[in-house]
Amino acid sequence: MNASADQAETVAFLTALAGALPVETHISCVFLGPDTVWKLKKSVRLPFLDFSTIEAREHFCRRELELNATAAPGLYGDVVPVVRAADGALTLGGEGEPVDWIVRMARVPAADFLDVRAAKAPLNPEMLDAIADAVALWHLSLPPVACVRPDLAATAKGNATAARAAGLNVEPVNAWLAAMHADLAATAAWQDARAAAGFVRRCHGDLHLGNLCLWRGRPVLFDALEFDESMATIDLGYDLAFLLMDLEQRQNRASANRVLNRYVARTGDVCLVGGLPMFLSMRAIIRAHVEERVGRHTAAAAYLGAAARYLTRRVPVQAATGCPVSGSLGAVVVAIGGLPGTGKSTLARAVAPLLGRAPGALVLRSDEIRKRQHGVPPEQRLPPSAYRSAKSAAVFDTLTRDVETAAAMGQAVIADATFLNLAHRDMVEAAAARAGLPFVGLWLMAPKDELERRVAARTGDASDATVDVLRGAAKADPGPRAWHAVDTSESSSALTLAKTILAPHIAI
Repeated sequence: MNASADQAETVAFLTALAGALPVETHISCVFLGPDTVWKLKKSVRLPFLDFSTIEAREHFCRRELELNATAAPGLYGDVVPVVRAADGALTLGGEGEPVDWIVRMARVPAADFLDVRAAKAPLNPEMLDAIADAVALWHLSLPPVACVRPDLAATAKGNATAARAAGLNVEPVNAWLAAMHADLAATAAWQDARAAAGFVRRCHGDLHLGNLCLWRGRPVLFDALEFDESMATIDLGYDLAFLLMDLEQRQNRASANRVLNRYVARTGDVCLVGGLPMFLSMRAIIRAHVEERVGRHTAAAAYLGAAARYLTRRVPVQAATGCPVSGSLGAVVVAIGGLPGTGKSTLARAVAPLLGRAPGALVLRSDEIRKRQHGVPPEQRLPPSAYRSAKSAAVFDTLTRDVETAAAMGQAVIADATFLNLAHRDMVEAAAARAGLPFVGLWLMAPKDELERRVAARTGDASDATVDVLRGAAKADPGPRAWHAVDTSESSSALTLAKTILAPHIAI
């Protein structure tokens, strides 16, 4: 037990109440009862927090409740004093002198914590979408923090110091810090623009899989960082990046890619990709020195290596002059078109993790843009009026602008739309050219009866196309033209062909 001597009696009382020894971190003891959890903050003073007084512990217990109650309603109960009663015994609440404070919570089964689930088996696409939705809706609810531009240089310096103190090899840590400072300098204008546009908010601050759980059947965020406002007053992309890094390192790039793309589909925050290299890198080095500190040296070295790789993959395929950069990093704009039911989104999701820097290509889907413009979730159907010409023009204007924005920041991009209108093909190809990235067009095809079967069977998808819509679109099918034709009658063969076409741009 690492709690201080003045908390020994409280620890003994809560241990008896729970019927088991607590689960400990370096800053708290968590007592797990059959249906209730009591969280005690340790009386510690560290470089980044001070829980050494009872007044501080009460304050931060209340702050923890305030931050988490809306994200996980019902999971957090209340803040309760541990009180010395008139007979000298300790009780929860009631009359008497408080000797400490605890946060009281509901008990969550161990199997419902998402890091535990991910360790047993990869999280499925439906769960990944639900996680992204939870984070996106939480972020959208947060008010912007005006006139604050987080000091990422200080954050980087602090993490390098912590990494050296933990025992990580000094040379790669110093190399990482130099590369991070270069990246921060190169993105200074982007950081200023993000802050001015309201993307700096009081976020979760510690958003990895271990701080997500299933509660009442859906993923929720909990245990937001309560002890340092500056550490949690950050760009939304930096908050998200811890989850993306965690998914890529614990599971695979495809999982991180799916969460990124679902998050952007819900929020429209395409610009966050401009900071992903440094955000992912910073999160990786945090995990590196945490792992080293507890003696997991192999894991620490792996995270330190990841921190370096995230930064080295910033440079796009083409420099501002349009000349190819030596050693392509896979940044490319891919357009995937075809009639409804040809499998555009399925193929896009399959190849996206293979393209460009972490966590792969940003998939911009016209169906998801349309839903976002109408203020509904991707799977909610829209009336026919949402598909009038003016509405569709607005969708493609947004799609084109977003393609150019992400591509200009060096992120690989996939534009997913029917592209029956040849002008739309010209628009996305021109966007790639303005951004200085190569362009590849894929035109998907399959027999008409197979397309009708797929469209009729489709559920829970962002596309509202019906069989009648498919038949109407087929009459205007312009075919592949200059794009690569891909027969999707058999999905594995289609994926193999797409990978062959995209081989010059596959970076992992």
